[in-house]
Amino acid sequence: MSDPKENKRPEVKLPENVPIDYNFEKMLKNFLKQVDKSGILQQVKARRYYEKPSAIKRRLEKERNKKR
Repeated sequence: MSDPKENKRPEVKLPENVPIDYNFEKMLKNFLKQVDKSGILQQVKARRYYEKPSAIKRRLEKERNKKR
């Protein structure tokens, strides 16, 4: 079964009866924060090019060693 966090799309809802330009900067900032938190951009960048499974293992091992 897939992770429920994966299926949730980031969204920011506009309150009713307000002008279109209502706090656009604030809403955009919240949306970008949600997108970053969900990891969508990281997935897109990772899937841009094919990476062999052995290369993935090597990269993950390097990251684990850096954290130590």
